[in-house]
Amino acid sequence: MPVTVPAQEIKRRGISVLNEKLASGPVWVISNNTPKYVVMLADEFKRMRHEAFVNECLQSEAEYRAGHFKRGTPAEIMSDIMSGIDDEDAE
Repeated sequence: MPVTVPAQEIKRRGISVLNEKLASGPVWVISNNTPKYVVMLADEFKRMRHEAFVNECLQSEAEYRAGHFKRGTPAEIMSDIMSGIDDEDAE
């Protein structure tokens, strides 16, 4: 279950309320009964960004090894992309 804090409590108590709750992980800030923001420690954010980058690289490598790529000039590739978009619009 995510850790939450009402925005009003942050306004009332200041950033210290987040410092207390961040020890348990990211904190969801609730405004108007809706999750509005997620606050996390910078180290956790950096770790998540690095993990996402590594996963994207691994996926790109797998797609390349599977032959899911096309050779050509940037203009040729963009022309093919735009032709595909035009074909979809005609349907």
